[in-house]
Amino acid sequence: MPRDFYAALCLVLVIEGLVLFAAPQGWQAMMREALKLDPRILRLFGALAIGIGLITLHWVH
Repeated sequence: MPRDFYAALCLVLVIEGLVLFAAPQGWQAMMREALKLDPRILRLFGALAIGIGLITLHWVH
């Protein structure tokens, strides 16, 4: 179980790294726009991402 968890974290780093490597200007623009959002909206997006991720993980596993 811990090995799968660490593998998943490594894949997150790879995906994040790919975004930064492939489109650094797009990432910066997205972060500038995110700074303009209300923290409650960002928290909502985070909660939705967690929910979608958990449902997808359950479906795939």
